[in-house]
Amino acid sequence: MGILKRPIVTEKMTALQDKGHYAFEVEKGANKIEIAKAVEKKFNVTVLSVRTSVHKGKSKSQLTRKGRFEGRTAAWKKAIV
Repeated sequence: MGILKRPIVTEKMTALQDKGHYAFEVEKGANKIEIAKAVEKKFNVTVLSVRTSVHKGKSKSQLTRKGRFEGRTAAWKKAIV
């Protein structure tokens, strides 16, 4: 699997696509230069800028018959190109 995991399709990101910005979930260890090269190679475009943000995992809990089950969602990194 490469640096780009999947595109992010939300209402906000769809509005940004009209301006030429696209969002992807990327590997947490990837830097902006690696992300730009991966997008340029995959989509054959020129990347002007890359903005990244790291989203922390959230705590989740669920009640079951045997008691309370607690866990966390995974942390992930978003890149807007």
